[in-house]
Amino acid sequence: MSAEATTAPLPAPEACAPVVPMQHQPTGGAVGVTFDLKPLNPSSKYVKLNVGGSLHYTTVQTLTKQDTMLKAMFSGRMEVLTDSEGWILIDRSGRHFGTILNYLRDGSVSLPESQRELEEVLSEARYYLIQGLVEDCQLALQQKSDAYDPLCLIPMVTSPKEEQQIISSCSKPVVKLLHNRSNNKYSYTSNSDDNLLKNIELFDKLALRFNGRVLFIKDVLGDEICCWSFYGQGRKIAEVCCTSIVYATEKKQTKVEFPEARIFEETLNILIYETPRVPDKALLEATGGAAGGGGGPHRADEEDGREHRVRRIHVRRHIMHDERPHGHQAVFKD
Repeated sequence: MSAEATTAPLPAPEACAPVVPMQHQPTGGAVGVTFDLKPLNPSSKYVKLNVGGSLHYTTVQTLTKQDTMLKAMFSGRMEVLTDSEGWILIDRSGRHFGTILNYLRDGSVSLPESQRELEEVLSEARYYLIQGLVEDCQLALQQKSDAYDPLCLIPMVTSPKEEQQIISSCSKPVVKLLHNRSNNKYSYTSNSDDNLLKNIELFDKLALRFNGRVLFIKDVLGDEICCWSFYGQGRKIAEVCCTSIVYATEKKQTKVEFPEARIFEETLNILIYETPRVPDKALLEATGGAAGGGGGPHRADEEDGREHRVRRIHVRRHIMHDERPHGHQAVFKD
């Protein structure tokens, strides 16, 4: 160091802030303090900052490194306010001011993981006009938005062609629920609406539980009122129809059932089709997805023109009541 530098007296801590006169009231009670707004001396090297009650030490060089509002404050272009101890007051939350200072020092900073805290840092960066930090925060928020994966997406079928495309292109097993309450030729029994709602609620629960392993789709355009279909390797394996027709003496009624155990069982069965897209003929045959029976290679040529066998479960599909005297048993026909 030069001789001039060694002999120069060290500045007092308050010397880094603007000179602020204090005026004491003549009474012996409380002391009033007034603050004069004066430009900060650019030659001051060290700065004491009180940002919303959060205290920070830094240098003028750091604060004026980038073209920001802080540079305007500490290069004499703006007036600053200090207290009697030389702390420069900034009326702003100090929670993320450390992040602001670190960005000014290094040109980059580790951003918080929380989206809420990211938005808070972005707000502070905008206030201090730190464009680089604003862009970094916006990019981080955009990446979080792009990476967000909804818990479960349920496609809604709008046509038979769309349904076929979805099922044939999906590498996972598929469960489809058809519910078409408007498809009604007759009146409904008293508990049909409740059972239809239970089927829909079960579909939502299964979709949440097996999301990622099974594709769940909904259909509101089919002929049935409530029907579950289960597909594996692009083929329908099973079907559970929850609609029955009650032939009463006076009127015909539609009845919606809720075979929860059967539906859950078929959903578990369909998980065995979590295999590569190459169809496993032995698996399809064993589970009823293809025409059964043994045979040699000549059977493979016949399968293309043969209708695949599907397990169809109907819950009391047709119920008939007659007008026979009391005590005679009703006849059920499937």
